[in-house]
Amino acid sequence: MIEIGRAKRATQVYGFDDIAIVPTRRTRTPEDVKLTWTIDALTFDFPIVAAPMDSVMSPATAIEFGKLGGLGVLNLEGLWTRYADPQPLLDELAEISDAGAATQRMQEMYSAPIQPELIRERMQEIRDAGVPVAGALSPQRAQEFASVVESSGVDFFVIRGTTVSAEHVSTSEEPLNLKEFIRKLDVPVIVGGCATYQAALHLMRTGAAGVLVGFGGAATGRTRHVLGVEVPMASAIADVAAARRDYMDESGGRYVHVIADGALGRSGDLAKAIACGADACMVSTPLARADEAPGKGWHWGPEAWHPRLPRGERVRVGRVGSLAAVVEGPSHVPDGTMNLVGALRKAMSTTGYTEVKEFQRVEIVVHA
Repeated sequence: MIEIGRAKRATQVYGFDDIAIVPTRRTRTPEDVKLTWTIDALTFDFPIVAAPMDSVMSPATAIEFGKLGGLGVLNLEGLWTRYADPQPLLDELAEISDAGAATQRMQEMYSAPIQPELIRERMQEIRDAGVPVAGALSPQRAQEFASVVESSGVDFFVIRGTTVSAEHVSTSEEPLNLKEFIRKLDVPVIVGGCATYQAALHLMRTGAAGVLVGFGGAATGRTRHVLGVEVPMASAIADVAAARRDYMDESGGRYVHVIADGALGRSGDLAKAIACGADACMVSTPLARADEAPGKGWHWGPEAWHPRLPRGERVRVGRVGSLAAVVEGPSHVPDGTMNLVGALRKAMSTTGYTEVKEFQRVEIVVHA
């Protein structure tokens, strides 16, 4: 703890830019590195989850990402479940250059009601392609559409919000009882975000299969600017990894996956997230830059179209190449935003590790 003034003490915390991974005495051949990730009954070729953002995942890109070997999550509160054909709206947004006008237009677009039949249709489209199916809802909408999502045959139900707690208290509405909600579902749940040891421990006790760490959408989110809320990711992941360890002891061996969600703009950030204790990474911005991304070179998160307090923004990220190139290369862009899988494999081989679980124990240093 450090003193920031006579009346206040604070904890020293670190983001990804504050830390670096230390090589060991041994190196490995990249081809010997195994990146497979198993959660619940499914195994993926690499530990990367595509974030449920309309600028990142459409049913088509979720299918393509799944065929590449990852898990694509569709936003079930997005344009794809409000409109039978959202393409004209995406085209329109791509033509708006003024930030205020874009936010206002998004607020209008997202005011259309969510259509349960479109949830079923989108999930079935992904299911028919033979890849894992995952859909995301906010805690506010989870109860309303739970039966629709579950009956759609999803492999994972993602409950994702800026900050999700297991002990939401409200005097004006009936809060979502996460433990009871998850217990009744016949599908594994991934829930978050959280950023502290205690909050993560409570989420793990709800029966979740995975916990999201962070607030997601770092490139588009402005929660720190609008609300003053943030925990740098390196420290947040390390704290939640400690909660995972202690919960394993408490529960008699039940393992809850820790999934980093935020500030993962470059491949090196993914490596650092796993080095801090994450089992997988939920990625948005690099995937939003793919040619197939529905945002057409623009990127935004759910906060950007909040009807009363927008605290994100639509940002121009451009395009760098195909989704396949962004995920597994080869890369012609030397900034860490392409060939995410190849870079992670190289980071692990350079430091002498061939298994993701082993790589979580790699030494880390803090920049002076």
